Amino acid sequence: MALTVAREFTDSRSADLLPTVRRICDEVLAPQAADAEERAEFPRAVFGELGAAGLLSLPFPENYGGGGLPFHDYLQVIEELASAWATVGLGVSVHTLACFPVASFGTEEQRQRWLPEFLGGELLGAYCLSEADAGSDAAALTTRASRTDSGYRVNGVKSWISHGGVADFYVAMVRTSDDGAKGITCVLLDGDTTGLTARTPERKLGFSASPTAQMVFDNVPVDVDRRIGDEGQGFPIALAALDGGRLGMAACAVGLAQAALDLAVGYAHEREQFGRPVADFQGLSFLLADMATGVAAARALYLAAARKRDRGESFGVDAAMAKLFATDMAMQVTTDAVQVLGGAGYVKDYPAERYFREAKALQIVEGTNQIQRVVIGRSLRPRR
Repeated sequence: MALTVAREFTDSRSADLLPTVRRICDEVLAPQAADAEERAEFPRAVFGELGAAGLLSLPFPENYGGGGLPFHDYLQVIEELASAWATVGLGVSVHTLACFPVASFGTEEQRQRWLPEFLGGELLGAYCLSEADAGSDAAALTTRASRTDSGYRVNGVKSWISHGGVADFYVAMVRTSDDGAKGITCVLLDGDTTGLTARTPERKLGFSASPTAQMVFDNVPVDVDRRIGDEGQGFPIALAALDGGRLGMAACAVGLAQAALDLAVGYAHEREQFGRPVADFQGLSFLLADMATGVAAARALYLAAARKRDRGESFGVDAAMAKLFATDMAMQVTTDAVQVLGGAGYVKDYPAERYFREAKALQIVEGTNQIQRVVIGRSLRPRR
C-alpha cells in the first residue's frame, strides 16, 4: 500500500518532471532493488537512464547543461528516488556533491570545460574528503599534493568513498601545506588518471549495491588547471559542499522512511489477528501515527532549509538540523516498521529489514549525527 506524497514545487517544470520520476521509480527502480542489493551489484545502467532523463543535473544552471531547478524541488526528486531504492537516491546526491565545487568555485573556463559533460548524464562523480584518521576531523587529512612544474603529485589514501572504483571523475581535498584547515586544496581528477586506484569495496551492513571503497593516490599527477578554487581554499569548499549534501541525506532518509511507513501501513491493514486487521488495535495504530508524524516533520524541516538555500540565505545550521532529525527519524521509523511486521519484518521476504539496515548508514554519512549536534550547539553560543 504505497501512499502518494503530495509535492509542493516552486518551479512548474518540476511538476512536469514528476510523472517521469515516478514512472522510473515504479518501473525501473523498485522491481530490481532487492535483488541488486542482495547481489551487491551497482546499478550503473540505472544511472545512465537517470542521466538521459535529466535527473543528474537538476539543481545546476541551464547554461552549463543543468536543469536550473530550485534545490527545494531537486530534493523532493531525491526523496522520490530513495523511496523506491535508497542506493539510487544516495547516488544522485553524491553525484551532485561531486559537481558542486566546479559549479560554485570553479572559474568560468572550468565550468564551461567540465560541467556540460558532468551534467550530461553519462558520467558519474565521487567526492573524496574522509580518510582513515580524518573522518569527523576532516581538517586533519594527510593526503598530500606536492608541487611540480605543471601542477601537483598526490599521494595518500581516501576512505569511505561512495562510488569508489566506479565513478568517472573524483573531486578530492588534498593537503598543499601544513597550515591546518588553511592548507587544504580542492582538485579534480578523471577516474582513469594514472596512479588512482580503488581498493576492494567495503562489506557493509546496508547499501550493498552502492560501492564504498578506499581510493589510493600513488604519485597521481594533477595539472594546475585542475585545481578548483585557490590553493588553500579547499576546506571552505568542502564545508559548503557538505551543507548541500546533508540536505540530500535528509531527503534520502525521508524517502526511505516513507517506504517503511507505506510497507507497515499496508501490512497492518492486511494482517488479521483476533478477527480484525492489526491496524485496528490502538497500540499499533498509535505506533503508525507516530511514524507518519515523524516523516512529515522531517520533510518539512529539510524543505524549509532548502528554501533558505534557494533564497541565498545562510542555511548550514538548518541543514545540520534537517540531517540530524531526518536520519534519526528514519532509524526509528524503520525500526518500528520491523516491529509492525513482527516475524515477517525480520526476514528478507519483506524489505523492512533492508530499510532498517540502510537507515543506520544515513546517521553516519555526510557528518555523523554527533557532528551535526556540534554544529547546532555552536550556533547557540551567545554572540560577543
